[in-house]
Amino acid sequence: MIAVLGLIVGVVAGLLVRPEVPAVVEPYLPIAVVAALDAVFGGLRAMLDGIFDDKVFVVSFLSNVVVAALIVFLGDKLGVGAQLSTGVVVVLGIRIFSNAAAIRRHVFRA
Repeated sequence: MIAVLGLIVGVVAGLLVRPEVPAVVEPYLPIAVVAALDAVFGGLRAMLDGIFDDKVFVVSFLSNVVVAALIVFLGDKLGVGAQLSTGVVVVLGIRIFSNAAAIRRHVFRA
């Protein structure tokens, strides 16, 4: 219940305050969001499988975001930022859909 209230407060605060993302961070934000979604879907799958561990979730969440941002940063420095960004999104997208399929099979027993 606390998580749901925190989510609601965060969404309302974001809509009211309308924070601006600095231009330096803009290329990394979409990648960080996709990496965070991967961790969230993985955590939900682990919870449904009965093996969820909050410490593993937090470490997975933070490490996914940091590693994805570092890959994109390295790509920017090498001049291939768009290609590495696409690669990160594809890999994380595959993981998200794989976790979503496992969640669907668990919920609907299909």
